[in-house]
Amino acid sequence: MTQKRVDAIEAELRKPYWAPSDRGLRQSFWKAREADRRKTARAGCAAAIVVYIMFSALDVFVVPDVAAYTIAARFAVAILSLAMMEWQFRTNAGADVLDLVCASGIVLGFLGWIVPASFTIEQSVGEYYRIYGAVFMIGANLFFAFRAAVALTTCLSILLTLSATILLSGQGGTVQSLIFGSFYFSCFFFTSYVAMKLENERYRAFLNSYKANLHQEETQAHGQALLKLSYTDALTNVHNRRSVDVKLHEFWSRWQTERRSFAAILVDVDFFKNFNDRHGHQQGDRCLVEVANSLASVAKCADGLVGRYGGEEFIILAPVQTSAAAESLAETVRRTVEQLGIEHGLRRDGHSVVTVSVGVSYTRSDSTTNLERIVHEADRALYAAKSDGRNCVKLFDPKDPNNDDMNETVAALLKIAVERGLVSLVYQPIHGVESGRLEAVETLMRLRSVDGTSVPPSMFIPVAERMGAIVTLGTWAICTVCRDALATGLVPVASVNVSAVQLRNPGFAAAVASILMETGVMGSRLALEITEGLEIDMDLVVLNCIADLKRLGVRIWLDDFGTGFAGLSWLRMIEFDTVKIDKSFLHGINEPKGRLMLLDIITLVRNCGPRILVEGIETADQLKFAQSAGLHQVQGYYVGRPSALSEIVFLQNGKKSSTS
Repeated sequence: MTQKRVDAIEAELRKPYWAPSDRGLRQSFWKAREADRRKTARAGCAAAIVVYIMFSALDVFVVPDVAAYTIAARFAVAILSLAMMEWQFRTNAGADVLDLVCASGIVLGFLGWIVPASFTIEQSVGEYYRIYGAVFMIGANLFFAFRAAVALTTCLSILLTLSATILLSGQGGTVQSLIFGSFYFSCFFFTSYVAMKLENERYRAFLNSYKANLHQEETQAHGQALLKLSYTDALTNVHNRRSVDVKLHEFWSRWQTERRSFAAILVDVDFFKNFNDRHGHQQGDRCLVEVANSLASVAKCADGLVGRYGGEEFIILAPVQTSAAAESLAETVRRTVEQLGIEHGLRRDGHSVVTVSVGVSYTRSDSTTNLERIVHEADRALYAAKSDGRNCVKLFDPKDPNNDDMNETVAALLKIAVERGLVSLVYQPIHGVESGRLEAVETLMRLRSVDGTSVPPSMFIPVAERMGAIVTLGTWAICTVCRDALATGLVPVASVNVSAVQLRNPGFAAAVASILMETGVMGSRLALEITEGLEIDMDLVVLNCIADLKRLGVRIWLDDFGTGFAGLSWLRMIEFDTVKIDKSFLHGINEPKGRLMLLDIITLVRNCGPRILVEGIETADQLKFAQSAGLHQVQGYYVGRPSALSEIVFLQNGKKSSTS
């Protein structure tokens, strides 16, 4: 619909000024200018009356014998016109009515002056005095914004009246009449041309403004859709993880400042992998959608919200007053999903329908000031629910010895991780869409405890950033990648994720330069990934750091594009080498809306210039989509899972790429 209006406007702009205009656009033009025209008419009327009255002094000087009559006529017309204008304006009369009042006032004002002035005994002076009739023609366009037809009618009325006074007076010779007549006609044609020209210019200015507004509205609508999608899970249409993180900050802020307590409820669909294996991924997606809808209805009743926190894991944030209320809400969630009655035939626990395990954490008076803690507590409770047979609710119990402060444990572990060899790297392949070959790898960090237990990145990375250990870990990761993967020529390009803490560190770029020099690796073979969702303010320190890295030849990639607010702004400020589109957009391509949105994002990024990499390739159909969309690179489990460097090299040399 918007494009049709834009096309109509462009067609109108191409027309010559004398061609008939589009009736609908003309009506829109006058409607848009209605308020301004009313103000202009009122102000013009007042200004014209002031000038009109001031000319009384000239009457006394030029035609003193009839000056009393001309001045009386001037004041009568002025008072009448002003009274009519104020009456019509205050009764909200339309601009056309006010213009007619002004036009009538101009003609009456001319008559009120020219008729008495024609009876002066100074006929020769009177003949010359008529020349001021041109002022009324000019004033019709100078003080007002009449429609062309009104302006033409007003000027024509003045011209005819002038002509009549010349003919009726019988004074003056033929040459004199010819000179004055040609002057009056010249003024008429000049003012008529000005009236039509002004209206045409105003109309064209309106059309250009209207077109610009339409484009702006379309852009804003598109931006709002992108923003909504960036905070919405493409499959289930509930909040995605990024959005949940924002809402969690809001709930936590209210708890810290106003002591408004809330619950974090983690919900995991039981034996979902088995469900997918039996019914297929499409049926699995439908199952997740139904579960999400049921959770959303429960959360809405509790003035809360629901988000998808992982593959088959959801989170509910809701205000509650007591731990008992939190547990009751969680039980409602569990019961609501079970009552959906979604058949699940591969369970070995005696149930035949889809159920969920639920872990609950609640803000307590002894809660720590750690924001991540409440979700971690809910995760511990969820783990307990799964261990207790699933399809049940567990409330986090701080007195349970199994629920010790993992953050303190992780913090202590990070202090010795590099020294004790507890941190390691794995590499996820990145394949070229056209070549089908390994073109790069993404470096992922892994941490294990002293007893060999794995610590998930979602747990240790936030702790490392908070305590500053991420600087040491990040430098170690870059050094290890350059030494083991790049200097040896085992992989062409390797990317490493960097955090806000690292980019603000004054010595970060220098440390990277030192590593490149020591290992003999060209900067162009190292890529540093900046995650859009990170809370990085692009201040001068960060921008200078990125500029220094680019001078080293290091590639700068934008990770998880579309999941935060900053992506478009960053694309303007930073010349990224590659933009990685978040996998949540890819997983929505089965729906027309999601597919179209992803194509729009691809077009947007392509127009900005960087190479495009899409994450989360898990099926052959998704790979075919990437090929048809003309993307440069792909990454995901279908292409290759994160593995040790030796396994990546073996797959590269010993097996045919799955993208070939």
